[in-house]
Amino acid sequence: MTASGLVIRTIRHGGVWASLLAVTSLLQAGAAVLLPAVLGRAVDGVLGGSTAVTWPVAYAGLVALAMTGDALSELSIGASTARATARLRHGFTRHVLGLGPATGLPAGDLTSRAVTATADAAYAPSAAILTFTAIVPPLGGLIALILLDPWLALTFAVGLPVIAALLRSFVRDTSSVVARYLEAQGRIAARLVETLAGNRTVAAAGTAERETERVLEPLPELAAHGHTTWRIQATISGRGTLAVPLLQVAVLAVAGYELAHGRLSTGGLLAATQYAGLGSDIGPVISQLGRLARARAGAARLIPVLDRPLPEYGPATLPDGPGRLEFRDVSAASVLGHLDLVVPGGGSVAVVGRSGAGKSLLAALAGRLADPDGGQILLDGVPLASLRHGELRNAVGYAFARPALFGATLADAIGGNAERAARSACADPFIRRLPLGYRTPPAETPMSGGELQRLGLARAFAHPGRVLVLDDATSSLDTVTEVQVGDVLTRDGRTRLVIAHRVGTAARADLVAWIDGGRVRACAPHHELWPDPGYREVFGE
Repeated sequence: MTASGLVIRTIRHGGVWASLLAVTSLLQAGAAVLLPAVLGRAVDGVLGGSTAVTWPVAYAGLVALAMTGDALSELSIGASTARATARLRHGFTRHVLGLGPATGLPAGDLTSRAVTATADAAYAPSAAILTFTAIVPPLGGLIALILLDPWLALTFAVGLPVIAALLRSFVRDTSSVVARYLEAQGRIAARLVETLAGNRTVAAAGTAERETERVLEPLPELAAHGHTTWRIQATISGRGTLAVPLLQVAVLAVAGYELAHGRLSTGGLLAATQYAGLGSDIGPVISQLGRLARARAGAARLIPVLDRPLPEYGPATLPDGPGRLEFRDVSAASVLGHLDLVVPGGGSVAVVGRSGAGKSLLAALAGRLADPDGGQILLDGVPLASLRHGELRNAVGYAFARPALFGATLADAIGGNAERAARSACADPFIRRLPLGYRTPPAETPMSGGELQRLGLARAFAHPGRVLVLDDATSSLDTVTEVQVGDVLTRDGRTRLVIAHRVGTAARADLVAWIDGGRVRACAPHHELWPDPGYREVFGE
């Protein structure tokens, strides 16, 4: 998909409010085209001694119609833009969550695209409609000049190439500078989120000033692009301000000549002057073209994410089985290469290795949080890639070193039988000490790293799946709590794949998979591997 394609799709899904905007803005444009003619007729009537009120009443009616259309247009613009923004944000968020960790972009950059770029792209329906209707008055003015006197229209047509060149230059320059502005904005957002995630480290290291400078380093570039945008608009407006009066003077001179020779009435002269101004008024067109350019730039920021294909899932379901997990000749991210590993159904395997060996990557592969570049991963004989999405997510549960909690309450965040799962994870005592207990909102719960990990473990224990993957999920627990949780894991009948950094965690597992050089160097019980000095070095022994 291209940025223009996304803009067109957004316009196509404009809905009822966009349709109402089209109707009301066309009414406004029609009233604007008719007003000079009606005013000219009213002036001719007054100068001719007529007492008829038809034309003055018609003029007042058109003014009222234009005012009503303006009010409804403003309402329609807000509602259609809000609708388009909601649609784009829902679609973008669903796609990002569907991609999972495979987005390849920092959280701050994604947030900037989800918030700012979608809002910019959502201007497309109203901007496209208003651009079209903004052309109606100038076009109507030209037609009216032809009907009044062909020489007026010919005089006006001489200045049209200048106006067209101004519009083309504005669209070209604005599109490029807005795209660069949004890119700089995204870099600032990405750096800010990174810094906020590590704000305790920043405070402890006393590097707040340095981090502030790093986050705001793209700010001069952002300001420069913003100033450039205004300069472009000011330049085009200035040139238009110069061109429009000259064009009006030329039309007025010809109209005066025609009046002097009796080929044009006084009212016609007044109408011709107004139509010349109407025909050369490119301000509304420039404004809406600017919005369209911004919408296209916003869409261009969304496309790199939306173009990433979502993981494909097959139609398969799992047979009854103990949860045997197999890695066959698996390669991934230039870290793991031709790795083979079998995690017996109902057993526990601790994965150990030096930092950067690929332990967390292996954990991610076990539940398709990442896909291998080569090889196959099977669960009870069925390739993970062929499983239905719901089947896979129900089969494999996770606990992480830094879990994120979602839900209105802690009970919602844990899920299932929350209290039983919390007792298994040694989280029940501190939850009950909270004022609202299990009904406490996660965002209002001050927690240490160990307490947060216990809640993450409770959520994993509450998961109904046959495989449980713990990615360094006990690293912040004290020794006593880790032993208690380890005892629960030992009694758990599910298959367990545990990323281990502590000797005690490896010792409690049925088998230890020692990863070195991208492959499984050895897979055996901890006591059999312990005599190997290289194995002991993994634990700093």
